[in-house]
Amino acid sequence: MKQPFSAWRQGAPYYAPVVVCGLVFLNFGDGGWVSWAGGLVILFGLYILFFFRDPVRAITAAENEVVSPADGTIVGIDPLEDSPHYDGPCIRVSIFLSVFNVHVNRAPFSGSVRSIDYKPGQFLNAMNPASSERNESNTVRLDTQHGLMTVRQISGLIARRIVCAASAGDTLAKGQKFGMIKFGSRTELYLAPTAEIVVAMREKVRAGATCIARMR
Repeated sequence: MKQPFSAWRQGAPYYAPVVVCGLVFLNFGDGGWVSWAGGLVILFGLYILFFFRDPVRAITAAENEVVSPADGTIVGIDPLEDSPHYDGPCIRVSIFLSVFNVHVNRAPFSGSVRSIDYKPGQFLNAMNPASSERNESNTVRLDTQHGLMTVRQISGLIARRIVCAASAGDTLAKGQKFGMIKFGSRTELYLAPTAEIVVAMREKVRAGATCIARMR
């Protein structure tokens, strides 16, 4: 990628004006209701800042381990005979991200970006399995030493913007940040059917830190 991805930088146009507006209200409020309003505006700005947090993660996974591409909760582990997002049979691991999760996406494994396919769509609740095919999405196909791995960024009911800083031909390291989905979403990981899945339904995972699978 041309420059490292930063959620702080992505969020600045959202939280910076709100915080500045709140400070202006506080400065000219003279202790009245305008000052109270300024305090509330600042709190709202700090929540937006919290949403765009971008914690440093130490990538300590073993060579054959696939790390989670997102923070959130495992809501699906499905063997598929065929998928438009993979070459032949595969295993799909679905992760739901609430508005309280970190929303940065990371590469599950080191490899080269084969292609990126953005598709406009609806904004169904990301907990709804139908959101996988009907919602706005961005599909990143990654060629690795263990074959194809696909990460899909899928918008949700509140999420209205998918950000992907990677381009076809880029090389990504395991756990490297490449984008985010703003304000609640779903991330899917497609792996070869021979992958040993080591997470369970409803398990909480962290991008770059939690091992999702081991490649045989």
